[in-house]
Order: sequence, then structure tokens, then C-alpha cells
Amino acid sequence: MRPPTTVPRAMPSSLRAAQPMRRIPTSRALHGARLYTAQFGTRSIASLRTRSIRPTIQIDQKQLLLARHLSGKPLPQVNSKLLNFIYRAAAWMGISITVVGLGVVGFFLYDASTYKEGCENGDIEVAKLALQPNRGGPKNLPIAEVFIDDEDNMAKKQSLEKPKLVILGGGWGSVALLKNINPEDYHITVISPTNYFLFTPMLPSATVGTLEMRSLVEPIRNILNPINGHFIRAKADDVCFNEKLVEVSQKDTNGNRVSFYVPYDKLVIGVGSVSNPHGVKGLEHAFFLKDITDARLIRNRVIRNFETACLPTTTDEERKRLLSFVISGGGPTGVEFAAELYDLLNEDLTRQFPKLLRNEISVHLIQSRSHILNTYDEAVSEYAEKRFERDQVNVMTNSRVKEVQENKIIFTQQGEDGKVVTKEIPHAFCLWSTGVSQTDLAQKIAAKLGDFQPNTRALETDTYLRLNGTPLGDVYAIGDCSTVQNNITDHVISYMRSIAYKRGKDPETLHFHFSDWRSVALDVKKRFPQAINHLKRLDKLFQEFDKDKSGTLDFGELRELLSQIDSKLTSLPATAQRAHQQGIYLAHKFNKLARMGPGMAINDVRDGDLDAAAYKAFEYRHLGSLAYIGNSAAFDLGDGWSAVGGLWAVYAWRSVYFAQSVSFRTRSLLAMDWAKRGLFGRDLICL
Repeated sequence: MRPPTTVPRAMPSSLRAAQPMRRIPTSRALHGARLYTAQFGTRSIASLRTRSIRPTIQIDQKQLLLARHLSGKPLPQVNSKLLNFIYRAAAWMGISITVVGLGVVGFFLYDASTYKEGCENGDIEVAKLALQPNRGGPKNLPIAEVFIDDEDNMAKKQSLEKPKLVILGGGWGSVALLKNINPEDYHITVISPTNYFLFTPMLPSATVGTLEMRSLVEPIRNILNPINGHFIRAKADDVCFNEKLVEVSQKDTNGNRVSFYVPYDKLVIGVGSVSNPHGVKGLEHAFFLKDITDARLIRNRVIRNFETACLPTTTDEERKRLLSFVISGGGPTGVEFAAELYDLLNEDLTRQFPKLLRNEISVHLIQSRSHILNTYDEAVSEYAEKRFERDQVNVMTNSRVKEVQENKIIFTQQGEDGKVVTKEIPHAFCLWSTGVSQTDLAQKIAAKLGDFQPNTRALETDTYLRLNGTPLGDVYAIGDCSTVQNNITDHVISYMRSIAYKRGKDPETLHFHFSDWRSVALDVKKRFPQAINHLKRLDKLFQEFDKDKSGTLDFGELRELLSQIDSKLTSLPATAQRAHQQGIYLAHKFNKLARMGPGMAINDVRDGDLDAAAYKAFEYRHLGSLAYIGNSAAFDLGDGWSAVGGLWAVYAWRSVYFAQSVSFRTRSLLAMDWAKRGLFGRDLICL
């Protein structure tokens, strides 16, 4: 053992001791060197740890330096904060470059794997009936009982024995049904004149180049392939309900229209709607916004008007007319198009066109009601009007279009004093977006079903979405082409009459106690879910309509009560949201009916109200409405809840529709289009 030593003079005063210090060797090592314990009375530096320090031990920095000095090692070099930041930034940059590089290499490897050389040749099994179909039906047309791709794989072969589910149309309701149906239960066929699904809420953005046309469409075959479905690009002309045949037509290579039949076990009609002309003359001079073709035509006309207005031969009067844009209809479509058009004029026009055009441009919005967005919350409507007033969009309420001419639009406007004045606006572009009407197929079906379809605007269904006037469980209608019938009074009266006849009594003399009324209300809630909010206080309703205070309701009083509930129920909105919910509802119901099929076959259950026995009635849940209003957005959440705002609301609006997009492909394209608009602006090209 080494002789005792004394504390060096340079030792801090906090470590000085009156008694001599001893160096005691220990088995621990510090940085690979032998460590001696310096003891000053009861304090020991050997309590230091090389890797971790217990939280309860407080070690002064000077003590750490002393331990380092006694170990014989040089003092550690401390880097500056700037150097540490540079080192970390360089490390993260290197990691990022490596990850991006690996991603690029991986993409090219994947891309290389998608190229194929050669082709798979061989015998392909095709059923004889697919090439030479039998004829039949009312018009003795070919019947497509088997398709040429029915034997492409084992799953399609097995589906030949399944019930035939035929869907007319490829809109929101049809796609929602396809995405939720169990493909093992049905032989699925979609018939539509267009081979794509269109994301209609973003259609106004495509008219001015904010989004590209391809970003709003998804090939319908991409949706059908995972469920082994079939697609026929053709037009449905008629339905033969008694023989379960859909008449379909398409033009052949010679331009001649050929027709054939497609059989079905279950038919879903989702053919959408067309714009409502409201008896206005001259709509051949107006544009519509229902399809991607309409968006392309509008985009070309808007850009062509800009280019023509720049010509030196264009007079001032003609230039003002070319730059006058009129939108008829203050609903979501008209308002969003006006907002998109203003964004185009404000953000891109002055950057690429002469500034004179910006001063000459005028945008007019004609609305027949007292406010635009009249179906939204009042706060949303007022916000939109103030926003348009600030953006110099001329909003004319209480106005009705009488005639659309090639170079001007004639309309009437009711003033605050009640007087109606006829006015006209020169224009070179008019958008017509005032409500919807039935398609040719829907009109033909309604005429065929007669008194079962009294509605002239849409096909009526019951609360199980079955088309009124057709055999139960055979034909359904969803989306804009249909409306759910609210006939609570007729249903309950028929129900009570049947009960009275079973009891051998005259229905008109029946009296209903509160317990009877409660049973009726439970049946109404089950059959008509939309009436639940109007049947919360059964006792209050009973007392209100018990006119003679007898403690019972006679047949007349019950009819009056139900009629009041009927009057409070409104038609479901013709929106993508409603169609989407109806498609999901039908898919779930069809899946359950298929699961119940074997049991019903064993018990020989074929007729009756199978839908009501298997599944609940359709209940629409309003999740809110959105509207884009020129670099701002509005949300109507229902029940008096609404929100409006600037760019944060725009990003929220985009997020909602981004999430609702039907595929990863369309989401990617939407994101790239929004990024491209921010980086390079809109494409002002005329194709």
C-alpha cells in the first residue's frame, strides 16, 4: 500500500479536510484505468458510477473533474452547441437521403416488375350460351344468361349458381353496395352507359382546372374485379317485371343500336337524375354540370371566352358580354361553381391574361328563393352571401329565369315592395343548376307501374327501399332516382282495419286505449324510423288528440294524429350522402338474406315480407352538409350546429372529401392536383 498523501493545494475548498486523505485501491475501473478511492472522513469519490448515477446522489461537477484527474485520464473535450446541431442535422440529412434513395430504387424495381413480355396463349373456356344466347321475352330478344367471362376463374364459375343481382347505374349508391356486398352470395352485374364512377362533389373544381378530370373518376371495373363482378357498358331502356328481364341497348360497330335482355333475381335501380328544366325556354344555350363531359365543355368555354376577349378585333361591348358569367340556381352546385370561378379569376387570370379582363369580368348568381344555400343553416347562408358581396359576385334573390337566349338571359325579380320587374343580362356563358328530374328510364318505369308511382319527380319506395308496385323483394331503387314514401297514415289505417276485421268489428266504430296507441306507435317506429323524433311523448300526443276527453281515440282521431306526423316528415335529400347510406343498407340486407337462404329453403319460405323479417327499415342519418365558398368553406352539421371559416375550413373540407374518395388511386391524384395548383397554378388550356 502506498504511503498516505495530502490534499493538493489546487484542491477546491469544498473538498478540504482537516485530517489526512488516504488512497485506497478498489476493484472498479474508470475508463479502463485502476481507480483509487479518495477518502475525506466519511465522504468517498468511489461512489461515482461510470455509466449511471442514482437519482438520490447529488454529485458536483468539480467532484467529477477530480475523479477524472485522479484516474490519470485527460479531461473530456466538450463540443459547442453549434457543432452538435451541425452533426445532428447532417445525420438526419443522411438518413433522409438514404430513405428517399431506397424508396426510389424500390419504386423502379416495382415498376420494372409490371412490364411483361409475351402473352399467355391457350384454350379459353367460353360457354356456348355466351356466344349464341337464346331468345325470348316480350320482344323476342337475345337473353344474356351467361357472359363470356363467366368461366375466367373458379370464383366466377361458382357464382353461376348464385342469385343474379343486377345493378343499373354506377353512382354513389351502386358503388357503396358493391364495396359492402359479399361476392360469394350473388352473381353480380352492373349495367351503365359510362364505365367509371364519378366523384360528383368535386365536379365544380374540375371546371376551372383546380382538379383534373381523371382525378374524379374511378374505372368501374377496378371496383368489380375484387368481387368477380361483370360490367356491361350499355343503356337500360326498360324493365319487364313479370319476366324479370332488363332490356339493354348499345350501338354496334356499324352505328346501329342493338338490344338484348339481362335476367335478374334482384334488381337495384340507381340511374340517378337529370337537370330539371322547370319549363324554361332556350336551355339548349345553357350548360349543365352533371357529368365529367359537362365539366370539360364548361372548362373549354370559359377559357375560349378569355382568349376571344383578348383579340384586338373584339369590341368593348362584346368583351363585356364574353366575360359575363351567369349561374342559375343558388344551391350547392351553383354556389361552389361561382366560388371556383372567382378563385380562377382572382388567382390565375391576372397572372396569365391582360389585367383589363379582370376589370371587365362579372359573375351573376340568380336564385329563386330569398337566400342562397336555403337548405343549409341560416348562418351558413348569410356567410355565403356576405362572402360573395365582398368578392363582387352579384347575387340576385327572389328571381326566376324566363328564357335563356344565346347572348342574353331574361328573368324576373321581385323587389322588397312586392313588385315584379323583368330584367336581362348579356352573357356568353350560362350554367343551369336548378334541381333534378327523372331520367327516361325512371319515367318509363313510373308510367308502367301507374297508380303505385304518383310522384312525378322520383320513383317511390317503401322504407325497405323496395320499389312500390313490384313484387316484394325483387326490385329496389336508391339514389337520386328514388324517394322514400312517408305513408304512415295509410300503413297504420290498413293495419288497424285488418285487426278490426279479424275481431269481427267495424273499423269506424273502434276505440283505442292508450295501450293500443302505444302498440301502434311501436309499429310505426319500426316501420318508419324517420318518425321516431315525432313520437317521443306518446302520452302527450294521446291527450292532445283525445278531443272528447273520453280516455280513448276513435278512428277519426287516430287518423288525424297520424296525418299530423305525416305532414312533419320531409323527403330525404337527393345527395351523395343519402345514396351512399342506401347502398350500404342494401348490401348488408342482401348479405343477411343470403345467410338466411338455406334456412328459408328448408322451411319452404318463399313468399311474404322477407325483408321486414330479415332486416330493419332504412334509417337515414344526416351527417352534415359542406359547401366551398371561395377560399373558405361552410359546414352545416344539423340541429342548429354550423361552422364557417377561411383556409382552415378549406383544408377541413378537402380532408372530408379526400377521405370519402373511393380508392387510393384517386386520393393520390387529388393530393397531386392540390399541390400542383399551389406550385404552378391552374391549367388554363382549352382542349
